Amino acid sequence: MSLFNHGKKKEETSSRCCGNCDATGMAKAEHEKTEGARIKILGSGCAKCNQLEAATKAALEQLGMDTAIDHITDFSQIAAYGVMSTPALVVDGKVVSYGKVLRTEEVLKILQRVR
Repeated sequence: MSLFNHGKKKEETSSRCCGNCDATGMAKAEHEKTEGARIKILGSGCAKCNQLEAATKAALEQLGMDTAIDHITDFSQIAAYGVMSTPALVVDGKVVSYGKVLRTEEVLKILQRVR
């Protein structure tokens, strides 16, 4: 006999991480990882995310590459990459940096190494 339960069933909890993710949203996020621009900035749109995007654009210009950059702000899509600390830089579907703002020279080296 339970003293405090009073015969109530335990509430079932969802297996979702933040309450906003579901199977459909995660499937869409997985699909988005492979579609669209080959270079992506992951982050909420804060100043640091914008600085990383500007550095990435400058690096692409120096390399003479005309590649589109997607700025992903949807947290379910960011979570699909396994990123917990933003801003993050994704090149060809692979996370190459996260949690810090890279300088243009650093992005340049990464792009030269990856491509």
